[in-house]
Amino acid sequence: MTRETVVNLIANTRTQKGLEIKSMLDQNQYETGIKISDEEMARLNIRKAKFHGEWKYKISPLDNHKN
Repeated sequence: MTRETVVNLIANTRTQKGLEIKSMLDQNQYETGIKISDEEMARLNIRKAKFHGEWKYKISPLDNHKN
């Protein structure tokens, strides 16, 4: 299966409630070996799913307006 096939499969995903997914293949080159500290990871608003939370999770914006 090619990357283009996977992108097209993702792009054709629809939910019963009408959510449509848009996707495109990103062919940019990215620097590797960037290290993220434990403190930086702890600051992210990540919520792992109950089922397979090691690869299924939600990242939400931080609410910086709280007192």
